[in-house]
Amino acid sequence: MNELDLRLSAATAQDTGSFRLMELPPELYQIIESTTEKTASLCIKGHPTEDAVLCTSEKTYAVRSVVLSNTVLVVTPSRSDPDGTVHIRDQLHEILELVPVVPKLHKLSILLRDMEYDEGDEDRQATMPKYSYEQARREIQASEAEFVRGLKERRILVLEGQLRPIAPAHLSTILELLLNYLISLSLSHLAAAIEELVSALADEHEIPRAVSNQVISWFGDVKEGLWKMDADAVIRGLGVGILRHHRHNPISENEFLKKWKNVVGDTFEPSVKLSLLLGDYLRNLSSDGGEATLTYFPSSALPVDPAARFVELFLTRQRWKHEEIEHFLRDIAVNSKERDKLLLKHARALTDTEGVWYTARVSYNN
Repeated sequence: MNELDLRLSAATAQDTGSFRLMELPPELYQIIESTTEKTASLCIKGHPTEDAVLCTSEKTYAVRSVVLSNTVLVVTPSRSDPDGTVHIRDQLHEILELVPVVPKLHKLSILLRDMEYDEGDEDRQATMPKYSYEQARREIQASEAEFVRGLKERRILVLEGQLRPIAPAHLSTILELLLNYLISLSLSHLAAAIEELVSALADEHEIPRAVSNQVISWFGDVKEGLWKMDADAVIRGLGVGILRHHRHNPISENEFLKKWKNVVGDTFEPSVKLSLLLGDYLRNLSSDGGEATLTYFPSSALPVDPAARFVELFLTRQRWKHEEIEHFLRDIAVNSKERDKLLLKHARALTDTEGVWYTARVSYNN
């Protein structure tokens, strides 16, 4: 074994605290080592008041400090004697660990408050506060893919480079019109000519092409000027539109389904099912055996902090079935394994003849 002479570098004082050791997950190591991934990029995001995250093009990772039991020395070869002497540049007592996390897209709802796009609001644009697409890309702690997907899922338009959440009622109107025009123009929902739909909405309802084109892209695949509609997504969107009016006044399940089927029309009526709306409603059983009612209860309106979310859930209901509560945790857990960890930490599992139920680990008072 070769012997090396360890010496303190003359630059030790100025280098102290300049080095960080980061442990890479296997998937990140493969990206960095890959010779074909020429466009791979890594960036650190975070405001000074936020915990930093590292973003790839596809995922977001929390950057956490882990204390080491042993000191790690950062050394470099001596310029005068590279084969026999190394200089100590720094001493490390911690490493940075990367853990996959849910992108922090919830900030968009706060940043875009009062910027909602609604029918006929062009006159308000001059006085409306602005938040650009590029500014959001830089500031929101999410990878590029997660950011683009987040805008789509949150129904946020990009108009002249500015982000504008679309008003839910206006979105429902556009979706209803699209279904109507598919029928009246004799277009297949699996290959509908986008230009025909966009022109009809613009000419007869004054809906800007930039708006209708983006709405169409949210609800299906666009290729070579044709729209392959995601029927379940459109039907779900219309169902949520009806449910929004029943946050505080429950609607009977049968009445809701009747309204929903009427809105989607005869062609898509067979596809209407409550499972499309999981994570957006509560089903309430009558104590006297009467008809069940539905209440609008969107997971997107719940706190993003896990502890606060469980408080909200258990204040709403003392007991949750496993298949019900899991849909209200999906947007705060990166996968099912992480979701199960949250349940284990914040809830207590009970099993009876009806299945698995979850109750709070501590008592919450309304």
